[in-house]
Amino acid sequence: MISPGVPPRMKPLSPRRSATFAALDVGTSKIACLIARLTPLGAVAPGDWRTHRVRVVGIGHQRSLGVKNGLVVDMDAADAAIRQTVDAAERMAGMQVERVIVTASGGRLSSQHFQAKRVIGGREVAEHDIHRVLEASAAHHLARGRVAVHSLPTGFSLDGVSGIREPKDMIGEELAVDLHVATCDQAAARNLLVAVERSHLSVEAMAAAPYVAGLSTLEPDEAEMGVVVIDMGAGSTSVAVFARGEMIHLDAVTLGGAHVTMDIARGLDARLSDAERLKTFHGSAIASTSDERETISFDHVGESDHKAHAPKSHLVRIIRPRIEETLEFLRDRLAKAGHPSGPGRRIVLTGGASQLTGVAEAARRILGGQVRVGRPIGVEGLPDSSKSPAFAAAAGLLVYPQVAAHEYFEPRRIERAATGTDGYISRVGRWLRESF
Repeated sequence: MISPGVPPRMKPLSPRRSATFAALDVGTSKIACLIARLTPLGAVAPGDWRTHRVRVVGIGHQRSLGVKNGLVVDMDAADAAIRQTVDAAERMAGMQVERVIVTASGGRLSSQHFQAKRVIGGREVAEHDIHRVLEASAAHHLARGRVAVHSLPTGFSLDGVSGIREPKDMIGEELAVDLHVATCDQAAARNLLVAVERSHLSVEAMAAAPYVAGLSTLEPDEAEMGVVVIDMGAGSTSVAVFARGEMIHLDAVTLGGAHVTMDIARGLDARLSDAERLKTFHGSAIASTSDERETISFDHVGESDHKAHAPKSHLVRIIRPRIEETLEFLRDRLAKAGHPSGPGRRIVLTGGASQLTGVAEAARRILGGQVRVGRPIGVEGLPDSSKSPAFAAAAGLLVYPQVAAHEYFEPRRIERAATGTDGYISRVGRWLRESF
């Protein structure tokens, strides 16, 4: 069954209520904590998932410790880094945090799709019919050692007519639903939860990094038309495919910016700190005519008496193959999953590694389509240094409570929602209950 071992799920946030949330992004290179106040926007355009104004009141971030490839590998180090990060955000916000929403960036993120049908018998579709067909779709076994992070209904069909978003009150003989279940390794999720809880924090929910990165960087029209969000972190690169306003596919490869740094260190026989500096200030994934004339300097490992020098072109020749390998892996995996790249495909790059010069051009050449670098939108109060692709996932965690009602909550796993209805709450029914 999908339910055992599922990480905590976010309860729906009413579009008419204000709330304060804390987001904790535990990555391989950095840990970031954002505390924000969410206030209702009032009128919201159709299809827009941003129902609240998000204003950040506290922020803390520092170098990550005890985390490798998105996985906790040293519990004490990770616990200490989380404590310091959250403490900095609390001091800035002037409040104490008890619950946080965390990202899942490691654990081999992937997708499973399930379908279920229910006979209606020619009458109007009632809310309990929607609930029953969703419950049936969730009654499937996941692969051993995997847990569900998200359970997203991606579309209903009635008598073979697909693309129905709200089947309630429609008339038909048979109702069907497609359920997209995003999963990760159970051990990875458990260790991350333990590391957070050791910092005397409760985990309110866990969300996949590329999904929330998309929530913070995409316009509703992009998600409706179809877009691929590639979150390029230090330890892994993950991808989320959006279509018809929903996430329909999730995948990840354990290649990221830290692997580029290690390649530079080995290729130049340089210190890791120097390799990171060279990547940040001089690195590029595309060659230019001036590379042979420009010179970079660094220290050889174990030798600090004199500086070593090399042409910038040598650095580019080290970086370029790793970036191309990562993008080619994603291209092949997307094609295998039925989402091939092409001229009409939109691609949004996020994550710290996407800021490397030439990555967008390499993605355009390898993946095709229109490529842009995504930054958080609709989040107020972020300092200029945090309005970057590196903070897309952290900012997206503050958007996630606004879309949590779109997920299917198994009745065996949660208490009754404030509306008094278990499971998936139809958009129309929810709006009626909140309005009157």
